[in-house]
Amino acid sequence: MPSLSPHELIVVVNYGSQYDQLILRRIRECNVYAVFVPPTATAKEIRSLGPKGIILSGSPRSVYEPNAPALDPEILDLGVPVLGICYGMHLISYIFGGKVAGSDKAEYGWAMLRLHAAGKESSLFKTLPEKSQVWMSHADSAKTIPCGFHLLASSEDCPNAAIRHDTLPVYGVQFHPEVAHSPTGAALLRNFVRNICGCRGDWQMDSFTDKTIDHLREQIGNERVLCALSGGVDSAVVAALLAKAVGPRLSCVLVDNGLMRQGEVELVASEFTTRFPDIDFRVIDASDRFLDRLSGVADPSEKRKIIGAEFIAVFSREATRIQGVKYLAQGTIYPDVIESGVENSHAATIKLHHNVGGLPRELEFTLIEPLRDLFKDEVRRLGRELGLSAEMIGRHPFPGPGLAVRCLGAIDRRKIDLVRKADAVVLEEITLAGLLRDVSQAFAVLLPVRSVGVMGDAGTYENTIAVRCVKTDDFMTADWYELPYGVMKKISNRIVNEIRGVNRVVYDISSKPPATIEWE
Repeated sequence: MPSLSPHELIVVVNYGSQYDQLILRRIRECNVYAVFVPPTATAKEIRSLGPKGIILSGSPRSVYEPNAPALDPEILDLGVPVLGICYGMHLISYIFGGKVAGSDKAEYGWAMLRLHAAGKESSLFKTLPEKSQVWMSHADSAKTIPCGFHLLASSEDCPNAAIRHDTLPVYGVQFHPEVAHSPTGAALLRNFVRNICGCRGDWQMDSFTDKTIDHLREQIGNERVLCALSGGVDSAVVAALLAKAVGPRLSCVLVDNGLMRQGEVELVASEFTTRFPDIDFRVIDASDRFLDRLSGVADPSEKRKIIGAEFIAVFSREATRIQGVKYLAQGTIYPDVIESGVENSHAATIKLHHNVGGLPRELEFTLIEPLRDLFKDEVRRLGRELGLSAEMIGRHPFPGPGLAVRCLGAIDRRKIDLVRKADAVVLEEITLAGLLRDVSQAFAVLLPVRSVGVMGDAGTYENTIAVRCVKTDDFMTADWYELPYGVMKKISNRIVNEIRGVNRVVYDISSKPPATIEWE
């Protein structure tokens, strides 16, 4: 269970939906702190947290399945407002005696929600239009609502799309208000948090910064702390946070694995040696070691495992050379925890992270993860609070295994160098076009595809680069970015003309879902 928060708190019971993280994000956007608890949480445990409200998330499961994740029924009697989303609504209906079942005419994707008279009067739908677009994502629905509940809204294929108990502050919605595809969903969640739960909205990043620095000083005392710098935004912000908290008692180790973006090692080294000159900053060049181990490896999961194991081995060796270290700090953020399946056994493991649950026992350090409860946009805001440069914290997200998972198929040094150069061209041209902030993430992928081409008077049989640019608010869903043709043309011309070994460039126009943002 999470620790008590000094702020107003919304508890989200996490049933493993792919959108669970978005619920926390939307609540925090209302300046209200929110945390996950597992489905096994009891009413007593939740009461001890002192929540102002409780949200039951969605799930890929069905409530009538054997061993489906359940809910302590006493949670619904705590007198605290409860909102069930999709599976959460099914649980509420099931517990109160309603019928939940699948349908041959299930709704997935967009649907038009229509409010009934009771919905128009409800605080949950206050200021929302009578008809609005929402996002559905489950084959099950409440076929009959339980006694003691009344209907708030319907859609064409889901008659019982939103309900409320007659006397208890218990609500349920079949759709997902947390996703961007439900345009009025953020307003609905704000209505629940601010109007129904009565939260004032007093959670701010500056207060988080001051309290976290104070907590780190108290926790670390006069001991030394070691920070694993990956070169990304998250670990950089952790390092800056610790530099403010303990200064010269911080040692930062940046492992150059040969898989980072062009100029990234130099950028991180310059940032920290200039802004925090009193810390112990070290760069370990282990690129040959990593690339030798990855040579010929094609499976993306195997790439991640090798990189994770090598990182731990290199980092551990360096750690033993630093005297007096008691604490190890990592840049783990909330999506890492959730996507790794560490926090919720009902969620599918989407990807492996070498910095989640990977601390080698022989180091015998106490792990510190001060960003563990934050999302990426919150981490960036924290970085600005700490004085990191816009160039440092404004970089596009980069996968933990680096260019290894942007080189599809078997890896070798030439391919990594090729995709690194192509990636640099993409970012340079987007920056020159003034689109770096508008595009949420942009990069190049080397495909395991060769095709016939013509360069000069000679035929070629060379590699293909895919360019990927997406626009997203949360990285859980994303649309491909409509890059201007002129920018596309410059990117394609430069890649083909400047990078030997490429004769074709394609543009990825897939959204998430059904695709992911990264290719591996």
